[in-house]
Amino acid sequence: MAGHSQFKNIMHRKGAQDAKRSKIFNKLAREITVAAKSGLPDPAANPRLRAAILAGRAQNMPRDRIDRAIKQGTPGGGDDANYEEVRYEGYGPGGTALIVEALTDNRNRTASEVRSAFTKHGGSLGETNSVSFMFNRVGAILYPVAAATADAMFEAALDAGADNVESDENGHQVTSTVENFGSVRDALEAKFGAPESARLTWIPLNTVAPSEDAAASLLKLIDVLEDNDDVQVVEGNFDISDELMQKLTA
Repeated sequence: MAGHSQFKNIMHRKGAQDAKRSKIFNKLAREITVAAKSGLPDPAANPRLRAAILAGRAQNMPRDRIDRAIKQGTPGGGDDANYEEVRYEGYGPGGTALIVEALTDNRNRTASEVRSAFTKHGGSLGETNSVSFMFNRVGAILYPVAAATADAMFEAALDAGADNVESDENGHQVTSTVENFGSVRDALEAKFGAPESARLTWIPLNTVAPSEDAAASLLKLIDVLEDNDDVQVVEGNFDISDELMQKLTA
């Protein structure tokens, strides 16, 4: 899940993930397998695979589980499923816009489950591109505070071709165009080591602050979506205050 504040919602997401470790590992393994299928099984020569492995390590995914997922994605590795990347868009409670990205071997099943989740929790699933125009598609690279000073991160990101850097007590968020994402990530990794997270994401052009009731329903909807085995990530344009987020997730 991601909303207006990337760091704030990542903290909430980590809390949710801790309670669903096995399911999260399954999702990460699927992305690693699909990434290995899409190119070479060598992360040094396959940027998508490298990013998927990085995401797994950030969640303390066991090395043998990562290796097994890579093997499944190689010819003769045992995974014959044909996963498709699918994006769903719709509106959640309080007029919030949501983008759901999935990897599925059955589009009809996933579409039905995603639509049902929206309907049961006060939202409505729309057509493709019904809300994505409210977002920018960007590369987002996250580093902990200890990785560098704000000035050092800014200078390195600027030199690498990034568009923006935001630093605060939670860390550094570097954003780039989709086209420059790979080169920016590699340049920063060479200088500061592996980031906490590096992926393509959706950044809202404007945000919506839902009421407490709407925010509660929204978080339930997001939890149901993220609990779906096929759903990889849920992005939104909501802006929930730290106080309200803590109250609702306590």
